[in-house]
Amino acid sequence: MKAMILAAGKGTRVQPITHVIPKPMIPILQKPVMEFLLELLKEHGFTEVMVNVSHLAEEIENYFRDGQRFGVEIAYSFEGRIEDGELIGDALGSAGGLKKIQDFQEFFDDTFVVLCGDALIDLDLSEAVKSHKEKGALATLITKKVSKEQVSSYGVVVTDKENRVKAFQEKPSVENALSDMINTGIYLFEPQIFEHIPSNKPFDIGSDLFPKLVEIGAPFYALPMDFEWVDIGKVPDYWKAIRSVLLGDLRQVDIPGKEVRPGVFVGLNVAANWDKINVKGPIYVGGMSRIEDGATIIGPSMIGPSCCICEGATIDNSIIFDYSRIGSGVQLLEKLVFGRYCVDKNGDHFDLQEAALDWLITDARRQDLGEPSPQQKAMAQLLGTDLIGATN
Repeated sequence: MKAMILAAGKGTRVQPITHVIPKPMIPILQKPVMEFLLELLKEHGFTEVMVNVSHLAEEIENYFRDGQRFGVEIAYSFEGRIEDGELIGDALGSAGGLKKIQDFQEFFDDTFVVLCGDALIDLDLSEAVKSHKEKGALATLITKKVSKEQVSSYGVVVTDKENRVKAFQEKPSVENALSDMINTGIYLFEPQIFEHIPSNKPFDIGSDLFPKLVEIGAPFYALPMDFEWVDIGKVPDYWKAIRSVLLGDLRQVDIPGKEVRPGVFVGLNVAANWDKINVKGPIYVGGMSRIEDGATIIGPSMIGPSCCICEGATIDNSIIFDYSRIGSGVQLLEKLVFGRYCVDKNGDHFDLQEAALDWLITDARRQDLGEPSPQQKAMAQLLGTDLIGATN
């Protein structure tokens, strides 16, 4: 069977991470989120997978290549152009990306599934396909029930008693929401769907295609299912996803590495004397990282590979990406450190270089740091817990 993974978006709501990593490549404890999607597709017999790419396309293509090592076949549809020798991404929208592939060659010749490339899901796709066919649907939208307080964060789906889609509400207020069923970004289509998608123009599944199907009275159904679904479309979502994995709340994600003491998981060759480190799990530390004596790490926290956490530093409920050096005295509470950026759990961030603080939090590969000056030591002491409190 055939499938499509939507991977062309710029991921503006996950910046600054997506400045250098496309959303489908964002790691969940060192494993790209799109890899989990491929495992799910393979499990349910979807082994021919198209992926539309645009923003940082080469990052996705170079990692997954033809899909052979993941047990599937993958081909890519690039959306963009070259100008003055530079590759420019120019996404066509989710439905427009599908149409481009079908116009090139009629790839989708039977029931197919479409998945957004920025969510962890544990869904019985086989059961979903069965229900879709039994209904005689042209299009099926997988929905999930959320609490009334959460509806304002999602697209709400309104259906009749037969689960036929009648209307949508985009992030309604709690008071105005007509349903507690939300759009999960998981779709099933028949090839005839392309009769309703224009060629060579941006066209979105949610905001363009679905309202059109409702308007013409097409056999378009919602399928409510109970399954694990973790959206990482925004920085707070990503932060919560990592916490959930470390706390053991996600069935489909195991904590990698070796458990060296209760709740402390490490990759290969981590340099740490755990008897001299203040640690409270659950935490994960990637391979070839160094945790100096006197550091404090409080979980749930993730420290990526090849990091250095210096003496006196505190990592509390935080996420530290690869090759980060957290200097002595720096205290991070509910923060994400990514390259030159420090981000709080709500997505507010600042540039450490622009703030002239990259001697406190910097790239672990730098060789020019030397010993902090007395002024820098005094500043580090002064800033301490408040260093990463300032955001813009």
